[in-house]
Amino acid sequence: MRRFAVAVLTALLLATAVPPAARAFEARVMDSVVSVLPLWPGQPRGGQPDLPPGVAPEGTAVAIAPGGYLATALHVVDRALEVTVRLPDGRLVPAEVLGRDPASDLALLGIEADLPPLPYAPEPSLGAPVCAVGNQFGLDLSVTCGVVSALHRAGTGFNPIEDFVQTDAVVNPGASGGALVDAEGRLVGLLSAIFTMESDANIGVNFAASAALVRRVMVDLKTYGQVRRAKAGLGLEELDPEERATEVGLRVAGVLPGGAAEAAGIRAGDLLTAVEGRRVTKVPEAIAAIQMKRPGETLRLALKRDGQTLDLGLVLAP
Repeated sequence: MRRFAVAVLTALLLATAVPPAARAFEARVMDSVVSVLPLWPGQPRGGQPDLPPGVAPEGTAVAIAPGGYLATALHVVDRALEVTVRLPDGRLVPAEVLGRDPASDLALLGIEADLPPLPYAPEPSLGAPVCAVGNQFGLDLSVTCGVVSALHRAGTGFNPIEDFVQTDAVVNPGASGGALVDAEGRLVGLLSAIFTMESDANIGVNFAASAALVRRVMVDLKTYGQVRRAKAGLGLEELDPEERATEVGLRVAGVLPGGAAEAAGIRAGDLLTAVEGRRVTKVPEAIAAIQMKRPGETLRLALKRDGQTLDLGLVLAP
């Protein structure tokens, strides 16, 4: 009886020792992710541990549309003289940078190989299991797993436009442009940045551009070669500490005469509390929410004015 109890306890401990995210990983994701090998001016191809500091790092890219279209982080390829990708089967093929978006640090690559694109995931819930697939330290693709730590991170200082999914899945240099996927193998985000104080080593606070932002940027880069930004025609400012004792939101500092905000009935002094149902307390959060929409589309805004709550539709200008 004692032996049986010990055996059962051991089995339970072994079962619970494996993180749920690790058990949920879809192996087919590996068919849609590639290693990126950029050649930068005056530097050898980087990524291997025995190369001297300062050489060009390798990176990662993810298939996002049929026909050889890949998404990656712009900082991986922005200064490259040429770009090569290593396919899942080991072949090396040239890649062309088809579009760049410095504001979101995203880039579109094209290759003469048709990989299965990853489907975009809906917005995940906090604590949901996720796995990161990336070419960490240039050692070729590997998988690390964790959970969704936060959503809609913005204002971190990495990019002008940010809509990050934060995760504690281990991410290190070389994984930029890789895939953050959910338990069904869908793209939750594109690995983008490591938040650290003194080094590039992982400390469990890692960011991926959200699937919504990636799709928004990639559709425009594929269609137009650049991202078509929308203009709301209003200036915003954050509340001072005294105001935040009783109010939450952003103050409308000004409205462009003849612009989209004026046409929607927004006034200077209004308190903007939400954009598309997303609460905003920082200006970068509002910018990210606005830039999810395209020119000509309607943006739903929640405001307060003279103690009244307003729900307005703003048609974004080109």
